[in-house]
Amino acid sequence: MTGFVIDPPPRIAIPTTADGAFPVRRVFCVGRNYAAHVREMGGDPTREAPFFFTKPADALLTGGAPMPYPPATRDLHHEMELVVAIGTGGADIAEADALAHVWGYGAGLDMTRRDLQGQAKKDGKPWDMGKGFDHSAPIGPLSPATRIGHPDKGVIALSVNGSVRQSADLAQMIWSVPETIAYLSRLVRLAPGDLIFTGTPEGVAAVRAGDVLEGKIDGVGSVRTVIT
Repeated sequence: MTGFVIDPPPRIAIPTTADGAFPVRRVFCVGRNYAAHVREMGGDPTREAPFFFTKPADALLTGGAPMPYPPATRDLHHEMELVVAIGTGGADIAEADALAHVWGYGAGLDMTRRDLQGQAKKDGKPWDMGKGFDHSAPIGPLSPATRIGHPDKGVIALSVNGSVRQSADLAQMIWSVPETIAYLSRLVRLAPGDLIFTGTPEGVAAVRAGDVLEGKIDGVGSVRTVIT
């Protein structure tokens, strides 16, 4: 069989600080990976197995493009995160080998329709529509690990309209990047082009149309968007 019955969707890619763009395959997100954020969400920060959810690749918003305020919510929240870009795939990756599978890193926002997520949790239903909606993952340029190394400490912060909302240190992650990669690779075979959003620190809060979101991770990069 040749050809397609409809036009193929466009390839999703993220600008980088290297030559060329990074093609995206899948987007995985880690939940509850900073103890203070777990507490602010009413959870127990006891170290347990990490859990994951996904966003569609076309939810990524690049180049500082504005983010439309999404429908079906009155409680849109920001979540500032370190993003890991997988360059070499594999299954059952050993923790000691995990960083060899990383192409690079970036700064991203896991935008959340908190009211939809909260109601789904209450009802015992999946909360995909609280997380995986259109334009829900603004992301800055990716930087190769060959240039910036593998950050395991440094300030991760987000400002809204110039006022700091979130500020923490990457060293406060419950599950480190190597641990996260190793664990996820036991659940799915990772592949080149996969992204992992590694969780958010405390300070998540609502945003409104007109708000300017500016995030930065020391030694990694930044992300910016305006809610419209």
